[in-house]
Amino acid sequence: MVKTEGKKLWKTVLLTIGATLFVLLILLPLSLSLFDGSQYGNVALIKIQGVIIGDGASSFGEDTISSTKIVEFIQDAEENSQIEAIILEINSPGGSPVASDEIGKAIKKAKKPVITVIREVGASGGYWIASASDHIIANKMSITGSIGVYSSFLEFSGAMEKYGVGYERVVGGENKDMGSPYLKLSEDKQKILQAKIDKVHTYFIQEIAANRNLSESKVREIATGEFFLGSEALELGLIDELGDKETAEKYLKDKYEIEDVDYIVYESEKGLLEMLSGVISQGFFNVGEGIGTIFLKESITPYLLT
Repeated sequence: MVKTEGKKLWKTVLLTIGATLFVLLILLPLSLSLFDGSQYGNVALIKIQGVIIGDGASSFGEDTISSTKIVEFIQDAEENSQIEAIILEINSPGGSPVASDEIGKAIKKAKKPVITVIREVGASGGYWIASASDHIIANKMSITGSIGVYSSFLEFSGAMEKYGVGYERVVGGENKDMGSPYLKLSEDKQKILQAKIDKVHTYFIQEIAANRNLSESKVREIATGEFFLGSEALELGLIDELGDKETAEKYLKDKYEIEDVDYIVYESEKGLLEMLSGVISQGFFNVGEGIGTIFLKESITPYLLT
């Protein structure tokens, strides 16, 4: 009888501890992430952090941000009558050209002033987005620019031949499996792919030239893919000012007479699995899944990345 009561007591203690940990580690952080106490402000702060992707895309081992979500944030801030200006806080190495262009177009459609603050990195697609804004501020040591495009894929036809693994090719259209990891890329196909990348690169250059009021020839000279420090970017005309978020607040006050800046923060909320990542080792599964995906993926996509 005593032993039974002791077991019941231990079960009660363990359940209490488990319930307490669940509340503290999961429900409380989740509720705090969903609660936004700054819903009454006059400046929208939109955070663009991680690799820029379109819906349904992914980037192995990287934080990502959806262009659809950022466009929604910009549109919401534009329609909110209490918001007078928008600050984009960028910390991104780039990403999809299409996703970057979608955000850039949404910025240019906004009638309210849009100010960009580049933190550690605002490069490639991240810089494409920044260039569409009305004023760009970066730290003197921020990584900016990197006006270039790359596309890459694994090719292991040599290893297959070494180990006697064959690839039975059946296609409708000579170039349908161009970029397959199972085939050595021919010179003709390499020229086709290079032409596509060069065209995307030209679009990138033209966009920066138009957004920054620079000649296309000048932008092309520096569009080697090289990244620039904020101080160098200022000399090249790629940004407008050195500083940080406080600099942006002062600019809003001086240029648009916005005296007191009170932020409404727009930031993608982490899902439940992401919230649990600190408690449950979900990362190992993601790593394995990502590696498998790389070997299975046969398509190639241009990426604006440093």
